Amino acid sequence: MEKIELPEEYPRKEWKIMQGVHMTQACVDNWENVDVFQVRSDDLFIASYPKSGTTWISEIVDMILNNGDVEKCKRDSIHNRVVMLELAGIKTMLPGTELLSKMPSPRLIKTHLPIQLLPKSFWENNCKIVYVARNAKDVAVSSYYFYSANKLHPHPGTMQEYLENFKAGRVSFGSWYDHVKGWWEKRMDLPILYLFYEDMKEDLRREILKVVGFLEKHLDNDVLEKIVRHASFDVMKDNPMTNYSLIPSILLDQSISPFMRKGVSGDWKNYFTVEQNNKFDEDYRKKMSGTTLCFRTEI
Repeated sequence: MEKIELPEEYPRKEWKIMQGVHMTQACVDNWENVDVFQVRSDDLFIASYPKSGTTWISEIVDMILNNGDVEKCKRDSIHNRVVMLELAGIKTMLPGTELLSKMPSPRLIKTHLPIQLLPKSFWENNCKIVYVARNAKDVAVSSYYFYSANKLHPHPGTMQEYLENFKAGRVSFGSWYDHVKGWWEKRMDLPILYLFYEDMKEDLRREILKVVGFLEKHLDNDVLEKIVRHASFDVMKDNPMTNYSLIPSILLDQSISPFMRKGVSGDWKNYFTVEQNNKFDEDYRKKMSGTTLCFRTEI
C-alpha cells in the first residue's frame, strides 16, 4: 500500500466555513473542483451525515451491484470503491473529484455534503441517491470518538464541549438538523431513497430489499442472504476492506477509537448525563419542530 501522508498544516486544523457550513481544510482546499464536478446521469450517490452508517450502506450497495459476489467486493478498500467526492488534501492520494473523473460509469459516489452544497451539475441530472440517517444522539457520540481519532478534524475536546458544538452545528459538515431535514424535504423532488440506521439495525434484510427495489435489481434469496451475512457488523468489523485498518495512524489513529466502534442504537445512554440529555431534548424539539421527519433513539 502506498504511504499516506498529510500536509504539515492539516493535522487538527481549525474549521473552515463554506457557505455557512463548517468543513475541514482537506475539503475546502479542493472546493473549486467540487463545485464544478460533472455529475453523470448514471451516477449513484450515497449520502449521509457523518457517522450515520455510510460505510455500512456503501458495502451493501456494492454487494447488490455485484450480485452478492463477496470476492469482487474485496477488490479494494471501501474508500476506493465508493469515492468521497469532497475529500482532498492527503499527499499521495488524488482528490475525490480527480479520482472520480477517471472512473468509468456507472460510478458509486459518497458524499457528506448538505444538499445545498452539491455540485451545480447535480441538479441537471436525475441520478439516484441513497441517503441514510441516524438519530442525533448516537451520531453525536459516534462522531465524538471518530473525531478524536481522525486527525483531519480539530480535536473535539470534552464530551460536554463537543455536545454544545454539535447542537450549534460547529462540527464537520455543519448542523445535523439542517442536513437530515434538507435531504428529507428534497426526497419528493429527486430520486432519493431515504433510509434510517435504526431500521437497518431492526431488520437488515427488509432494508436491503428496499435498496434492491430502488436500484431495479433482482436478487435470488440465497444472494440476498449472503449480502445480509456479509453486511453484519461483526463481519464488516473484521474485514480490512471495510474497517479502515489499511488507513495509517497518521490519519486515523484507531488505538484511540476504532473506526467501527459498536454499531448499536441507543449507545448514547452510556455517555449522556441526565442534564445533558434534558438539554439536548429541549434543543432537539425546537430545531425539529415543523418537520414530519421522525427518529428513534433506540430499538
